[in-house]
Amino acid sequence: MTKIQAFPSLWLLSDERNDAVLGDALARLPRGSGFIYRHYHLPDPERWERFRALRHLALSRDHTVILADSALTAREWGAHGIYGAPRSLYPQRGDLLQLATAHDLREIADAQRFGADAILLSPAFPTNSHPGAPALGPTRFRLLAARACVPVIALGGMDERRAARLDWPCWAAIDGLS
Repeated sequence: MTKIQAFPSLWLLSDERNDAVLGDALARLPRGSGFIYRHYHLPDPERWERFRALRHLALSRDHTVILADSALTAREWGAHGIYGAPRSLYPQRGDLLQLATAHDLREIADAQRFGADAILLSPAFPTNSHPGAPALGPTRFRLLAARACVPVIALGGMDERRAARLDWPCWAAIDGLS
């Protein structure tokens, strides 16, 4: 898999909830956006088949394709990188883009220590996936993000309106882009 040309500012995450509309969502994203394939709900053979179809569409739009899995699987499946908890990135995978999840300052530090190229900091706002869970909100989000030495991608309840409210250059969504 070739390296990406520029780090995307807009990211779509896959989920069981948005599976039926992922093809349309990938086609509507601006060229060169990012796509994080999770689909934890599928058994391995079906997960691979769905990934393969979505990867083909994503690559036709010059999107960066990230897999929530091991570095070995990401290489085998032809992804640009991996996504997961900071410790899942260790040891460093120099040939793959590494996106780490973080929810607090400790996880931001872990992500940097374990070699993340970028951090998905969440939840910026209340989410459909975790109803009732506390959200960071714009002020706390920006305070935490300012402590990172790598790009930070806002995640959690994000859509175009909330991205404008947050006034943050990189954001990701599940429902908000589907």
